[in-house]
Amino acid sequence: MADALQVNQVRAGYGAINVLWDVSLTANPGELTAIIGPNGAGKTTLLRAIMGLLPLTAGTVALGAQRLDHMPTWRLAQRGIALIPEGRMLFDAMSVEENLLIGAFPRDQRRHALRRLDAAYAMFPKLRERRRQLAGSLSGGEAQMLVLARGLMADPKVLLVDEPSLGLAPVVVDELFGILAHLRQEGLTIVLVEQHTERAVAIADHVHLMQSGKVVLSQRAADVCLAQLHEQYFGLA
Repeated sequence: MADALQVNQVRAGYGAINVLWDVSLTANPGELTAIIGPNGAGKTTLLRAIMGLLPLTAGTVALGAQRLDHMPTWRLAQRGIALIPEGRMLFDAMSVEENLLIGAFPRDQRRHALRRLDAAYAMFPKLRERRRQLAGSLSGGEAQMLVLARGLMADPKVLLVDEPSLGLAPVVVDELFGILAHLRQEGLTIVLVEQHTERAVAIADHVHLMQSGKVVLSQRAADVCLAQLHEQYFGLA
């Protein structure tokens, strides 16, 4: 069985500014864990800290019995952790296919690159049509599909996804969330940071609400009352 991703009493931030305050959560294997909350809650900072892009000032991050904190990001990629960043961050002057192949850069994954490329094109048919096209010329939805497909090229154990629906048309968001739900059903462990609370809860197994750098609510998704959550934390009800 796959290992759980465990975040325990983590503190992290930017220079002298601390953002995360003793954050603890567990992403169970084969489940989709949604992290929701208002802007500035620390959601993206948490994913960056898990991925080693920010140093921890306290706490630990582990995958099963393997400590991940203090490992460089490239080693985390080798351990099977993949980040789908907010803002996409593609290599615009490279083709769609070249961007995908970069996703299989870890040495032990390169021999599987062509097989995974076929799998990516099967999951994202539009990318096959545009495989020779420069990534910088894609639409927003196509670019988001590409960055997700690139993250899957190394066959990760844990997929960290940051605000995938940001700036996308509703029909594209529907397609994207359908793919995330399919990946969850296939047994991939997913940690999803998402601005659309209802959509995130609908496909999640567990939900963590962050506010001011802290986890203030943790519930199974089936037990979440969206109206109450919005009224208490977002003022939308």
